[in-house]
Amino acid sequence: MGVEIERKFLVCNDDWRSLGDPVQYAQGYLAADGIRTVRVRIAGEAGFLTIKGASNGISRLEFEYEIPASDAFGMLRLCSMPVIRKFRTKILYQGKIWEIDEFEGENKGLIMAEIELNSEEEPFELPPWIGEEVTHDLRYYNSQLSLRPFQSW
Repeated sequence: MGVEIERKFLVCNDDWRSLGDPVQYAQGYLAADGIRTVRVRIAGEAGFLTIKGASNGISRLEFEYEIPASDAFGMLRLCSMPVIRKFRTKILYQGKIWEIDEFEGENKGLIMAEIELNSEEEPFELPPWIGEEVTHDLRYYNSQLSLRPFQSW
């Protein structure tokens, strides 16, 4: 069984920009009801289908499967909410992978960093471009950003 343990932070400066290459993402939600989320994503040239459970602290069940990109493009047309568009840059910092998402469209202006951990208590060092933690603020979940975009706050 897959478990995602993730923390989210706002990004407070541009010092990260030269540390990795951004990849374009498009993702939509086939279901997002607070108990489960079913997401389809295109990351670069690859397609993915992801099922996530409700959060319990900073943990939740997660199952992700690579699918043909052509299937992912088709599934995006079935999504009931607007598609989230962003550029993701993966950066290795002090032995941990940080994922920086710079959003486009109605979420333009939002830049967020995520780190996945092996346990809720796992220690990690914050990079100098990390700002306020927003892990427990549901507004920053991508499924919520598709319903209530950042620019509408």
